[in-house]
Formats: sequence, C-alpha cells, structure tokens
Amino acid sequence: MLGYDDKRNFFRMMLNSPCELTVHDDESTRSLQAVCKDISATGMSFEVEEQSVEIGTQVDVSIESTSSQIPSLNAKAKVVRCDSSSDTTCIIGVEISEMK
Repeated sequence: MLGYDDKRNFFRMMLNSPCELTVHDDESTRSLQAVCKDISATGMSFEVEEQSVEIGTQVDVSIESTSSQIPSLNAKAKVVRCDSSSDTTCIIGVEISEMK
C-alpha cells in the first residue's frame, strides 16, 4: 500500500538555505528573511519569523546561489499552508506559479 509521501507527483529536496521572501498582502509589501526547508518541482516550504502568513498571499522568492555553476532561484508563488512552529515563527508552504 502506498504511504502519503508516495502519492506526491514530485519528490522534495530537503534544504536549509537562507532566502528572501517579498510578501504582497492587502496592507503593504514587505521583505522577510526566511530559511527554505524543502523544494520540489511545484512548491517550497519556508520557516519565517512571523506568527502567520495568510493563505492565498502572493510572495516573491529569491534564493541566491553560492556556486557559479548553479543559477540563483527567483520565483513567484502563492501561500497554500501556514503552520505555527512557535510563538514567533511559522512554516509556510507555497505553490510556485512562475519561475523568473
């Protein structure tokens, strides 16, 4: 029988990479420092120092490469999940809508 992880269309690659998120919500546009925890062909998850980020919020993701052989990643995405991990941080999951 297939487990939950086996039902994914794309495998996740585990990371622990610093990145920058630009959050576009109703009130304003702001930048957040985050840590990218994992990435797949269609989504990513991040740990951010925010209590929560509203589902449906549009974000721009920028992950700078430390290697000249691997290009930096820039993408537009939409928040599809937000789970509190402590009083001051949360884990957000995003769906990639466009790679730049």
